[in-house]
Order: sequence, then structure tokens, then C-alpha cells
Amino acid sequence: MTEPNTILPNLFRTEYGNLVAVLCKRFGLSNIQLAEDIVSDTFLLAMETWGKKGIPDNQIGWLHRVANNRTKDFLRRKKIRIEKVEPYLFRQEGKSDDQDLDLSSENISDSTLRMLFAICHPMLKKESQVVLALRILAGLGIEEIASALLTNKETINKRLYRAKASLRKSRISIDFPPEKELPNRLDSVLTTLYLVFNEGYYAMSHEEPLRADLSLEAMRLVLLLTENPNTNLPPVNALMALMCFHASRFGARTTDRSQLVLYRDQDRTKWDRQLMEKGSYYLNKSSRGDRLTKYHLEAAIAYWHTQPDNREKWENILQLYNYLLQIAYSPMAALNRTYALARAGGKKAGLTEALKLQLDHHHLYHALLAELFDTDHLEKKRFHLSRALELSKSASERILLAKKLEELEP
Repeated sequence: MTEPNTILPNLFRTEYGNLVAVLCKRFGLSNIQLAEDIVSDTFLLAMETWGKKGIPDNQIGWLHRVANNRTKDFLRRKKIRIEKVEPYLFRQEGKSDDQDLDLSSENISDSTLRMLFAICHPMLKKESQVVLALRILAGLGIEEIASALLTNKETINKRLYRAKASLRKSRISIDFPPEKELPNRLDSVLTTLYLVFNEGYYAMSHEEPLRADLSLEAMRLVLLLTENPNTNLPPVNALMALMCFHASRFGARTTDRSQLVLYRDQDRTKWDRQLMEKGSYYLNKSSRGDRLTKYHLEAAIAYWHTQPDNREKWENILQLYNYLLQIAYSPMAALNRTYALARAGGKKAGLTEALKLQLDHHHLYHALLAELFDTDHLEKKRFHLSRALELSKSASERILLAKKLEELEP
């Protein structure tokens, strides 16, 4: 029989953010802590009740009903008359304490998008936006966020406290931005979701090499953006395409023992063809308009990674990285371009470019150098593999690097 502690974590991932968003839309963003308290209380009651009486057939419906009742009980019992709540509930809408929450799928989607734009407001630091997205919309616990962001619980708690205080003081409304502000605000939203996806896809600090739950949550939120006519724009479709192409390889990125599998060693029969097709669909949709973003280029690169290996493939990837570095330079993009150059033009050309980067404190840089030095330079290969092993914080990567280092021994 399924236990509550097995099914509730997954429900927490999907429904926590939905319920908090609906409550914040009703009470105002300044009362975000009140919303979180009500939703947390709902899940606590689920753990207690389901353990005694069994798991209901409609778990989501049960959670929604209890959250609705908890909201009304909380308002009546405590006689809550918060500055933002009272005028909104009674003077503006004429609602009473007994008014049910609107938990329709339409209102949940609308509330989630409004919350997404609110927590990605430009007055908040990027680190705060990411933490709020992981906590509120992705439903992660404090320890999980700390692990994902390579920090500790105390730091995450402080960031959350400061971010919520800023939301209260700034009186940010939970609403779509005005049309003239939408492009800049949307850029901030996409950046946050891109970072959340990458936290799951690379999971550098986690015991598992892949946190699919994080990446899939980011995809769910981007999908909401594509379904809204105001935000169904080319950069959104490009990011959705990028995520689909990457997610199509989830099943091949790890072994049955949760060990990392390099791209060139992956079993391509495990790649998800349906997700590849969806990626191509969204990539085609992203071609509207005249704005080229990094998401367009990265999605195109990810598309070529789903194609059979040949010289044309790597030459196309190389050219796309050349464009990407012109509009959005990053050390990782430069490192990836060097690998593409080695595949298209040979290891010697790749090594020459790699040595120019001098990313001495990045483990992937040393791992690439070890790959590019030929067998006539075993000492250099050993040195760079050892350095990569020393710098890596991923357990699965360290296992892979240690195995490679062992293979070089006589």
C-alpha cells in the first residue's frame, strides 16, 4: 500500500506553489508568509490524516478543499483584518470570510504566472529571484535549495527573509507587468527559469548527477508562458525548445546506479523522440520576429546534439557557438565551443584554443584538457584529470574522473 510520505513529496512539488500563488492573488503579495503558513498547514494535516484514514482517491482535490477550508477558518478564528486583506476582501470585491477560493485550473495558471512575474521583479536581486522560485513555485525545502545552490541553510533562510521583506516594503502587486515593461520583465523571468532548469540538469552539488524534478518544474512554468497569449513570444518558445532537447536525453544521462554517462557514450535508443519532436516544434515557433536571443542559439545547438555524428553536425555547432559568444559571452560557452572545434577541426586545433581560455579553477576545463592531450602526453593528461578531480564537487563526476585517471595507470 502506498504510504503518505511516498506520495506527498511529489504533490508538494506540484501543488505547493499553485496554492500559495492563488492565496497571494487573493490576499496580496505582502501576505506571502500567511499564504505559505496556510498551505504548509494543509500538507501537515494531509500527512496526519492520510496516515490514519488512508490516501484519498482524489489527492489534489482533497488538498484544494482543505486549503480552502483552512483559509476561511483562519480568517474567522483569528479575526484577521490585515491592512491589505480587509479592503481587498470587503470593500473592493464585497467578499465575505466564507467566500471560497477560486481553485479552477484557469485561476491556478493565472495566479502562478502572476506570481512568477512578481518574484522575478527587477528590484529583487537575481539570487533572491532564484531562491523564491525554487521555494515557492518549485516547492523545494530549505536544505534542497541550499544543496542546489552550493550554500548552507542559514544563507538560504536569510535570502528568503530579505526577499519577502522587500516584497512587503515595495508593495509589489501580483499582476502582469504593463505592456511596455513586459519584454524586460519577461527576460528576468526566463533567466530565472533557465537557471532553475540548469540546477536540475547539471546538479553539480547533489549526490545524484541529475535532478529531473527541478528541470521538469522549470519546463512546466515555461509551458505556462507559452499557453498565455501575452507571453507566448519567440524567446519563450526558444527556451522551451532548449529544455525539450535537453530533457529528451534524461533517460540516457545516467546509469542504473545513478552514475553519469558522457554525451558520446550515451545509448541513443534511450533518447525521447517525442521530446525531440516537441523541441523542433517550439524551435520553429521561435523563428517569428527579428530578435535573436541566446535561447535561440542554445536551442539550435541542442537540436544538433540530437542528430547523428558527422562533420557537418560539429561544424554547425561550432558556428552557432561563434554567434553565441558574440551576443552572450560566458566561460562555459567558450569551453563548449572549444570542444566543438576539436570535434570539427581536430584535437590539435581544440587544444590550441583551450589553452588560451585559462579557466584554471574550473574542473570541466581541466577535464577537457585531459581529453585533448594525446597519449604522447600522459603526464599532462594525468595532471589535468587529477586537477579536475580535486575541483569537482559532484560525486558522480568524481567517480567518472577517478575511473579515467585509473585507466591511465600502467
